[in-house]
Amino acid sequence: MTPQAEALGRARTAADLAAVIALLDADLSEAVASRQGLKQAEDRAILGDGDLAAARAALDDCNDRIAMLERTIAAAGTRRAAVAESEARADIEALAEEIEGKAALLGSRWCAVRRLVEELREELFDADALSRAIATANGLFDAAGLPRLKVSLAATRRAAMAGPRAAPPARLSRAGLAADRQLLSLIGTGGALDPRPALRAPVAGAVKKPKTQRG
Repeated sequence: MTPQAEALGRARTAADLAAVIALLDADLSEAVASRQGLKQAEDRAILGDGDLAAARAALDDCNDRIAMLERTIAAAGTRRAAVAESEARADIEALAEEIEGKAALLGSRWCAVRRLVEELREELFDADALSRAIATANGLFDAAGLPRLKVSLAATRRAAMAGPRAAPPARLSRAGLAADRQLLSLIGTGGALDPRPALRAPVAGAVKKPKTQRG
């Protein structure tokens, strides 16, 4: 048994079979190249230069070897295609199992997101109620002539919202980016919970300077 035949028998993967086919192709090329010399030896033997029977036997052996190599390569190619298809199916099945696990994990993540959003809403409701109570008290302090007792809602909110923020991952979908921006708008300066006066709007307590006529 030739080394190529032994390797072909041991081959189990498409890569193994591809390597064996490459070796068989090299043997086939060598056999085809040697056949030309054997044909010339047969021609010389026909003209009386050499043993004609031996020349023809050598040429027949070479042709048999070429035919055997071609059949072996064809069979190995068919086997390699089948193995490659089987490996591809196995890869897809493994991917399906992996994705099934990720889908279950994704479901648990979305459940956690929903729970946190509901907790956030409850906290927002409580914070809004406290803000309204403080705003009412601030109005009473103004009416009583005691503005020093007022509590700055903006300063309280901004102090609470300060602190480090998680950096978004490098690869975040458009939907993820949009949701992240919406969440950050709740704690960012000038966001939904931190309204700012419109541009050129009058500021409370500011005194407008009278216009002077130029001479």
